[in-house]
Amino acid sequence: MVKIITTIAELKNVLEDHRSEGKKIGLVPTMGALHEGHASLVRRSVAENEITVVSDFVNPTQFNDKNDLQNYPRTMEADCTLLSREGADYVFAPSVEEMYPEPDTRVFDFTPLDKVMEGPNRPGHFNGVAQIVSKLFYAVEPDRAYFGEKDFQQLAIIRMMTEQLNLNIEIIGCPIVREEDGMALSSRNMLLSKEERKTAVNISQTLFKSRIFASSNSLIDTKQFVINSINEIDGLEVEYYEIVDGNTLQPIEKWEDSEYIVGCITVHCGRVRLIDNIKYK
Repeated sequence: MVKIITTIAELKNVLEDHRSEGKKIGLVPTMGALHEGHASLVRRSVAENEITVVSDFVNPTQFNDKNDLQNYPRTMEADCTLLSREGADYVFAPSVEEMYPEPDTRVFDFTPLDKVMEGPNRPGHFNGVAQIVSKLFYAVEPDRAYFGEKDFQQLAIIRMMTEQLNLNIEIIGCPIVREEDGMALSSRNMLLSKEERKTAVNISQTLFKSRIFASSNSLIDTKQFVINSINEIDGLEVEYYEIVDGNTLQPIEKWEDSEYIVGCITVHCGRVRLIDNIKYK
């Protein structure tokens, strides 16, 4: 059974004992509402480390929409059941007061990674992510930390933050886990009605079709194909779709401009904001 820890002091004490025995520690940072995508990260950590810690904390500083924070699903009991099943050792589930005994005034600069896509659309979001992930890194001091590639931009920023803070932590990106129909797993999927869920699968299906379209069309036309195809569907509205260099996250204009090309999308389905991405090469 996974052990629940709620304070940084207890967490540090417990992990110091394991560290003194030479055990490797893996961390899977989450905001709870766990699903099979999270489970795949936990399984990877359990396979590669002697001890696995999963944080379960809805971080207020990364929400620029108070309603989004309020409505974010919280399923602690179910989360612990999943974590026990997957072999995690500890779930770190602190209060907001524990993580932020006083306001975190740190301001990070992730130029140019945070100046595109989610950056302009969610002001302060990545700064909040960096605040909480760095706090977790300091509390756990893991050897490895695991993040899903669905949050592609976030993963790039966490890599940069780890370098900036000179932390000796291996950041491991894990592939997107999809449902049988291709929809990317997300905690936010719980907020969709049945009808919205049926509609939302068009996001991933359009991205898959765009790979075929891209084989005989320009990058600019491919981008427009995705935006137009999704916007034509009742109930879906594209916030942005960018085809970028997978390392710099900067938009590109031609397929020849990069050897690593990823399409990143955010779509509103009703009141729910969904993200996904696809690799072109």
